[in-house]
Amino acid sequence: MAPKAVTVTSPAAFPVAFPAVFVLLLLFAPSATAHDYSDALRKCILFFEGQRSGKLPADQRVKWRSHSALHDGASAGVKIVRSQYNSVFAASFGVTVVDLTGGYYDAGDNIKFGFPMAFTTTMLAWSVIDFGKTMGSELGNAVRAVKWGTDYLLKATATNGVVYVQVGDAISDHNCWERPEDMDTLRTAYKIDRNHPGSDVAGETAAALAAASIVFRSRDPAYSRILLNRAVKVAKLWAKVSYFCTIRYRHMP
Repeated sequence: MAPKAVTVTSPAAFPVAFPAVFVLLLLFAPSATAHDYSDALRKCILFFEGQRSGKLPADQRVKWRSHSALHDGASAGVKIVRSQYNSVFAASFGVTVVDLTGGYYDAGDNIKFGFPMAFTTTMLAWSVIDFGKTMGSELGNAVRAVKWGTDYLLKATATNGVVYVQVGDAISDHNCWERPEDMDTLRTAYKIDRNHPGSDVAGETAAALAAASIVFRSRDPAYSRILLNRAVKVAKLWAKVSYFCTIRYRHMP
């Protein structure tokens, strides 16, 4: 199935509000004595680990979660069995391989919305930049939370002139309450391009990549350069497109 090239809604779900709470915890942590804000910060970051999609790492702390949505992106290209073929082989035969695994699920859904995920990643990145020195032992977990988001955003922007902005079908997902490890709902991939603009989500994606490049500037310079170069590429592409707000419209498959 070809990817849906549409303008999509980005609902105001967990990624929009949760980072604000995260930042407030950091702001008030030094002066608070009645509550254990260190524990609250730990649980805030742990929440993001519970929202992870894709193949989970060995150090995953939320042990009741497992791998999920391992074929995300298959609807946007030709599915290749990686044990038999690699992306170089596929490219030589003109096959498009789109990998949209990873990232974060949205709220209690099994959908991945690019706009709120990018905003979440931006806020997480700036939290580390501005308050990392006060995070104590949670700093490493916060940095890993940023990278989990940017790894996905790099995949979503890997195709020239395209930003993948959603994986999953809202109607089928909302009609079926199930954990992501067991989901059998549609995993339709949605994208924006020059013919189907969405400069708001593209701009936020570029902002997330740019902010995260600062987080990794000294921690992982090579990765930081990749993030910054991709941010500039996405920003330049969409700077040429008239502003178009995706959240004014709601399009379903």
